[in-house]
Amino acid sequence: MKRTFLILFSFGLVACNNQQTDQIKTLQSKIDSLEIKLADTYKPGLGDFMGTLQYHHSKLWFAGKNENWKLADFEIHELMETVEDIETFHTGRKDIEMINMIKPALDSVNNAIAQQNNELFESSFSFLTNTCNQCHQATGYEFNRVKTPETSPFSNQDFRPIE
Repeated sequence: MKRTFLILFSFGLVACNNQQTDQIKTLQSKIDSLEIKLADTYKPGLGDFMGTLQYHHSKLWFAGKNENWKLADFEIHELMETVEDIETFHTGRKDIEMINMIKPALDSVNNAIAQQNNELFESSFSFLTNTCNQCHQATGYEFNRVKTPETSPFSNQDFRPIE
């Protein structure tokens, strides 16, 4: 009786082990498939992110100049988020190591917006713009110079605050 029980118990263990091995193989196959899909997933290039920064930089200027502090607050946070995305999606690039130099300038503009101080906003925005250019110089992109916008490329947006 003991012998029969041990034999049946052994077969049960082997069957469970085979079932567990099959599940592990199935899971590993799914992981491998997902890794291939992830490797082929679109990731915006650095130029795409820089274009986004330029877009929000411009909108930020016109929002601040018009003292539309809600829009300016939105735009500064879009800039901050884009910098975070650059750090996330382009880690390991030598030129991205310099991206942290922009954070004090972003904080300065953010502070000016929080104070709703137009004079401080203008000087902070100038600091931000100069920091962008310093980063471009440090990373070999000195030919890409940023400046304070003169005219809005967004003819379909009213930058004045809602009263």
